[in-house]
Amino acid sequence: MRRFCLLCLALFGLSACNHYQTIPVTLPDGFVVNALVADTPDKQEHGLMFVTELPENQGMIFVFDKDQEQLFWMKNTLIDLDMVFIGADKTVTSVAAEVPHSYTYTPDNEVARAWGYGKYVLELASHTAQKHGVNAGNTIRFTYEK
Repeated sequence: MRRFCLLCLALFGLSACNHYQTIPVTLPDGFVVNALVADTPDKQEHGLMFVTELPENQGMIFVFDKDQEQLFWMKNTLIDLDMVFIGADKTVTSVAAEVPHSYTYTPDNEVARAWGYGKYVLELASHTAQKHGVNAGNTIRFTYEK
């Protein structure tokens, strides 16, 4: 267990260990991403803010109660991200590719933002969506139950 927690800390920062469930998310070309699930306001607020590097096969999936318009403010993001917006039917509604990182000291008018519509939002390392053919209309496969 200790070894797992140290690995967890190394990969996802202090807030992730023992607080996040991980689920496999399969992209359209069959590539599998191990995604941390942010399904509460606290997890959604903190997200990947302590992560300084995100491997291609890891990410985070945000879960909301229903399809809705989403605006992501990434003031505390330390990495560049692809943001994949996914509807309740697991179909991609839009992709905001390579959202630039920003830092805690970034002025509010310069924070990174991404807009979209859906029940889920998948954060991936930059260029991952393009590399694995993730586009609007694609189906993303995963199983999640709260």
